[in-house]
Amino acid sequence: MKFINKLIRDEAGATAIEYGLIAALIAVAAITAMNGLGNQLKTTFNNTSSAMSGANAGA
Repeated sequence: MKFINKLIRDEAGATAIEYGLIAALIAVAAITAMNGLGNQLKTTFNNTSSAMSGANAGA
């Protein structure tokens, strides 16, 4: 019975789970931010490529 009471009062496992959840949340936020940034970079490079192709065609 003492063993079960000790397990109930032990919060080390709960702390590890909380750190895992925080790390997962940070990873999801980073992936979302990088995905949005990647789309913006793709658009910028496509616009630059189009502008350079148009300038090259006129020369």
